[in-house]
Amino acid sequence: MRLQTKLILLIGSLLFIIIMALTFSFERMLVNTLEKNIGASALKIAKTVALMDVIEDAFDDANPSEVIQPIVEQIRIETDAEYIVIGNRDGIRYAHPLPDRIGKEMVGGDNDAVWEGRSIISKAVGSMGPSLRGKAPIIDESNQIIGIVSVGILVEDIEQSAQAYRNWVITIATIALLVGCGGAIVIANRVKRSIHGLEPKEIGLLYQEKRAILETIHEGIIAVNTEGTVTLVNQTALKLIDPEERLEITGRYVGDVIPDSRLPEVIKSGEAEMDQEMVINESMVVVNRLPIYDHKHQVVGAVSSFRNKSELLRLTEELTQVKRYTEALRAQSHEYSNKLYTIYGLIQLESYQEAMDIITHETDIHQNLIHFLMQEIPDPIIGGILIGKFNRANELRVSLEIDNQSKFRDIPESVSRNQLVTIMGNLIDNAMESVLAADSEDKHVKVLLGDTGEELIIEIEDNGGGISDNVMDKLFEVGFSTKQESDKENRGFGLSIVRQSIQQLRGTISFCNLPQGGAVFTVRIPKFRGENHDTGSHHRG
Repeated sequence: MRLQTKLILLIGSLLFIIIMALTFSFERMLVNTLEKNIGASALKIAKTVALMDVIEDAFDDANPSEVIQPIVEQIRIETDAEYIVIGNRDGIRYAHPLPDRIGKEMVGGDNDAVWEGRSIISKAVGSMGPSLRGKAPIIDESNQIIGIVSVGILVEDIEQSAQAYRNWVITIATIALLVGCGGAIVIANRVKRSIHGLEPKEIGLLYQEKRAILETIHEGIIAVNTEGTVTLVNQTALKLIDPEERLEITGRYVGDVIPDSRLPEVIKSGEAEMDQEMVINESMVVVNRLPIYDHKHQVVGAVSSFRNKSELLRLTEELTQVKRYTEALRAQSHEYSNKLYTIYGLIQLESYQEAMDIITHETDIHQNLIHFLMQEIPDPIIGGILIGKFNRANELRVSLEIDNQSKFRDIPESVSRNQLVTIMGNLIDNAMESVLAADSEDKHVKVLLGDTGEELIIEIEDNGGGISDNVMDKLFEVGFSTKQESDKENRGFGLSIVRQSIQQLRGTISFCNLPQGGAVFTVRIPKFRGENHDTGSHHRG
């Protein structure tokens, strides 16, 4: 059954039940009130007749009915009573609308209370049928009850009067029910239009699809209503706004969640803002903001999508790294070709010992490095980046030394290998560029990897030109580079990406210049996320 039909039936049924209950209650109230009023009127007539002196005096006559009957009959006609009966102490009638019943005994069996001196209203079956009666005693001058007055209205007449009211009530109830059913149809149609003719099952499916789509999008999505209250946020946005996921963002004012958010301004202006940069939780993001319109083209909210700019820069950096690895492999291939030609020439010259010495030297260097890495740094991803940088250093004629005290065996699964590669690769590249730019012939870079049990330590030392005081505060800014203007294109992102990766790992980075020349960068990364580490960067001169 469709939602529209269900709504009509539900609302119509509720209206029918309520209106029928009210109609029945109102009809009962009308009948009871009518009977009460008629009974009270009959009792007043009875009391009035009972107090008439002429009636009381007539009881002393030889034939009381000759006096009483005309008077009572006139009163009955004037008051529209069905009957007025007067009887003596023995219950013998002195007056009755039907003269042939005068002198006969009163019937009904409801006179006992009247003989006790009380005026009552009762419902009983008399000689004329069921009736509602008002009864009052007739008391003489000596305060003795000498007779009784009974004024009655037939129940049949009361029912006729009640039926007129009942028909009126039923008519009103029918009209109300028809109007209510019409309203139910209007409400159901409006509900159908407001939900675009969809059924509840379809709406639920659309909601689930929307949530799934939002969670698969790599961009953060946050939506607000006209008051600026957050109504929707996906998991990507939550992780960027609150990496530890401790806050309940939905239902809060967007300014409390993102202090510099311009979504309220977009709601006021109704104008979109595209490709804007801002900082969220110390992360540079690229933001698009769009107003949300209803069918009347009224702004009912705004939605913002944002992407961590560091991720875009990281992709760029990874592409650059791939290009560098390709160039390094090409250079290494060229270098080994030269060595192979050298060995080939020595063999032709029958200089076998010299050829053996070259082969042994090259084999020892690589075998020792690989053996050390496999033993002390068994992670293949970390070992791969170090071997790649070692080969790159050989090509550049830079001495890259991996400290023999290095140990990097226990890396938790929670620590991203890709982020470690980003940190090491960029710091080593910067160190090699620094020593290449220096005038010294001894170009040396040293790498130390340590594990304290609580922290992973990465230390990169070089004997280059060091870091000047005027660039220390800008070193980790996006786009900042110490290279010459002609070399700055596509530079200035390495250290900013390093800092972003360290922040995401809840680590710290520090650096200082060495007394003998050059600089050393030290990175500390907690092995367990529960520790509270300062994610900022520090330096000392």
